Amino acid sequence: MPFDNTGDGGGGRQPARNVLGGALAPCSLAPITGFFRNGCCDTSAEDIGSHTVCVVMTAGFLAFSKRAGNDLTTPHPAHGFPGLRPNDRWCLCAPRWQEALEAGQAPLVVLEATHEGALRYCRLDDLRRHAAQAP
Repeated sequence: MPFDNTGDGGGGRQPARNVLGGALAPCSLAPITGFFRNGCCDTSAEDIGSHTVCVVMTAGFLAFSKRAGNDLTTPHPAHGFPGLRPNDRWCLCAPRWQEALEAGQAPLVVLEATHEGALRYCRLDDLRRHAAQAP
């Protein structure tokens, strides 16, 4: 189950919420994604990159990311990373999504699978404008 350890002293983990206020849906199990590699864009205080935005990769974004110094296409088997291709879903760092938005290269967002923590870096209106269609 997705979780969010907010550190509020509640004595346990609470179910993670998405940017729409509902339960956080899975992002991808193939390839396996998420800070915790559980398929969800969960987060915690240890996730300093805020891997909270579930995106659908595009060729344009992958090229943009590579130019920005984050090559997401090259596999790294030693780290369990298969390399990403267009149409793969992935939990992207919210600040990177915002950077891509400002450069006109933002990939589509799966709102139901995007953690509410993304709202610290991204506006909900922007995420909605880039929402992927439901399958």
